[in-house]
Amino acid sequence: MTDQIHITALRAVTIVGALPHERQIPQPLQIDLILDIDLSDAGVSDDLGDTVHYGEVADRVVAAVQENRDVLLERLAARVVGVVLDFERVQRVDVLLTKLRPPIAVDAATTAVRLSRTRSVEAAAVRRSHSAWIALGSNLGDRNGFLRAAVLGLGNVMAMSQVYETDPIGGPEDQGAYLNMVVEIATTLDPFGLLRQCQRIEAESMRERVVRWGPRTLDIDIVMYDDIVVHSDDLTVPHPRYAERRFVLTPLAEIAPDRCPAGWDATLEPAGVYPRGPLSIS
Repeated sequence: MTDQIHITALRAVTIVGALPHERQIPQPLQIDLILDIDLSDAGVSDDLGDTVHYGEVADRVVAAVQENRDVLLERLAARVVGVVLDFERVQRVDVLLTKLRPPIAVDAATTAVRLSRTRSVEAAAVRRSHSAWIALGSNLGDRNGFLRAAVLGLGNVMAMSQVYETDPIGGPEDQGAYLNMVVEIATTLDPFGLLRQCQRIEAESMRERVVRWGPRTLDIDIVMYDDIVVHSDDLTVPHPRYAERRFVLTPLAEIAPDRCPAGWDATLEPAGVYPRGPLSIS
């Protein structure tokens, strides 16, 4: 195949690198893409449906890079490969990811990683799907609307509890009641990638972190991720307080009762969680 689409000199700022300051200060990256794609139909039809919308490719790639917190540039480049090959007409992609300000001792203008992958090679690679249980809550503004945005943003929802109205626990005394629910999703993201996805959805819902346990438009917590345990400054899985929260365990018990601690319903305070019915996604 000789037909190609070139997208060059995309710019994004992100966290990537192993050095301490690289984990704190976003760095500018340049992204160059070459897409192998059969353009013979588009050359005749003049129809966007017969090619790949390079604007959408660029938007998704830049979003993936901006959300990144990977240590290695190689890992980030592999993520970009996956984003591009999600466009079904692309048969091969060449990704050049360039650090524009490499933090090395010698004088160097840039450092870069180039990956070339075909669709068949990527399809042959094992992409394990993981299960994650996510708690959602909202007590500001259009509460149902924010929950709906979270469900749609997470994608690949395998199970979804009904919505519960719950009394607030902790935080300011004058805040309103919450709407809470739990969803199970299938994801190919690792736990930290999933955390970044959740934080992006919260930011898009105008989440502000002003007061601890204060009112919020949207709160997204990773309750569990497969059967793994994570302890880091950024993420703890399973969620450290899920077993103390009836507003989490009640909806979790609807979709994954085996994931709830034994006897939780008899030991936790019964008041303050009221069923509201299923969330309308339409």
